[in-house]
Amino acid sequence: MNDEQYKGYRGRTREVLERFGARVWGDVELESDGCTFHGIILPRSETADADHVVLKLHSGYNVGVHADRIRDIREVGYKKAHYQIPESEFPRDDSKPDVTLLGTGGTIASRLDYTTGAVIPAFSPGELYGAVPELADIANLTTRKLFGIFSEDMGPHQWKTLAAEIGVEFEKGASGIVIGHGTDTMHYTAAILSFMVQDPPGPIVLVGSQRSSDRPSSDAARNLINAVHTAAYSDIAEVMVCMFGPTSDEFDLLHRGTRVRKMHSSTRSTFRTLSARPLATVSPGKIRTIEENYRTRDMARKPRINPAFEEKVSLVTYYPNMKGDIIDALVDNGYKGIIIGGTGLGHVNRLLFPSIRNAVQRGVHVYMTVQTLWGYVHMNVYDTGRYLLDLGVIPAGNMLPEVAYVKLGWALGQSSDPEEVRKIMLTSISHEITEREPYDGYIVLQGGLPEVDEFLKGHLL
Repeated sequence: MNDEQYKGYRGRTREVLERFGARVWGDVELESDGCTFHGIILPRSETADADHVVLKLHSGYNVGVHADRIRDIREVGYKKAHYQIPESEFPRDDSKPDVTLLGTGGTIASRLDYTTGAVIPAFSPGELYGAVPELADIANLTTRKLFGIFSEDMGPHQWKTLAAEIGVEFEKGASGIVIGHGTDTMHYTAAILSFMVQDPPGPIVLVGSQRSSDRPSSDAARNLINAVHTAAYSDIAEVMVCMFGPTSDEFDLLHRGTRVRKMHSSTRSTFRTLSARPLATVSPGKIRTIEENYRTRDMARKPRINPAFEEKVSLVTYYPNMKGDIIDALVDNGYKGIIIGGTGLGHVNRLLFPSIRNAVQRGVHVYMTVQTLWGYVHMNVYDTGRYLLDLGVIPAGNMLPEVAYVKLGWALGQSSDPEEVRKIMLTSISHEITEREPYDGYIVLQGGLPEVDEFLKGHLL
């Protein structure tokens, strides 16, 4: 057999394949210590280890079997796979609304190239139609790729560009905007766009996927279908995140951009609304509103685009025994604003007091949030909070720490005057600060506790 038949395998794994006459793309029965696996031998990327043979199981999932545990491999078939994105012309229907999908690099519809280990994104209208044909039943889709980066590389440059391009697409007549985005920092982008793009005429929907499209449990297609439906038909003209609600495929939730956070590293229902209710549920062809207080669609309205941002802003989470040199370093390096995620009602230890005093005296804008995520800053309850108020720390209500971070950058991008910045920060623009939290804004379902079940039956069902 030639090297092509061992694609990516070397060392012990290649020796095993040679011993049993197994080929890459062979449909095999593989015997290991006490287990039998049925699947297709996949090629390995150049950066993969030399210890495991990888199978695509008939269920659609992948499994790696260590070379030392393989006792036999029997080939029962062979079919070389081509992981190409099917492409057909996206049909246009003038009776349907126009939706624009702006791409940032998130692979909302994609296939994995097992030869190189690279993800092949589906992004053109034709590719998306080939991957998710249901989209043509919803809207006329236009796509524009703005960036091709991982979500952790998103930052002020990308946020400003997105804000400006959203304005351009609404000016062209788009009924709504969908933004394909990696999930890890999606809540930061949703928050800053809530400030940079005000009074949008239609929905702005960020969408991503927790699991790639080659996996049977992928949420990519369902999320994309629901996001495009929201952009096309929802009456909610705000910045939203559209991702799985429950762990099943039952519906997606629409989360307000300033009250949403990624809460789990891998589950599909990772995004949660904090200290508020989600705006709505969305399933194919159906949107059910949950929150009644939202900005409604008005396609005659002109969005106000204000893509300002000061990059010298930091978010610092307090921890026990934290020293003031962290604050000092930010000040010495020219940072103009600091958001603190404090404990409890908004506290830090007294070791930080001198450094915080110095920061405020040198003109640094210091705001306090709570690392509990739910609840408000209340700095008049205990002595620690009152001392911090005397030092010039400003409480930020129930703003989430990440939201306060991007809002302070946005505020300082417009003014350095303390009173003007304070006015911007403490004026709720997109429900980032609320007067009160709803009774069902904090529910943690753990273990099916009887009192929780009883509460839900009495209030929510």
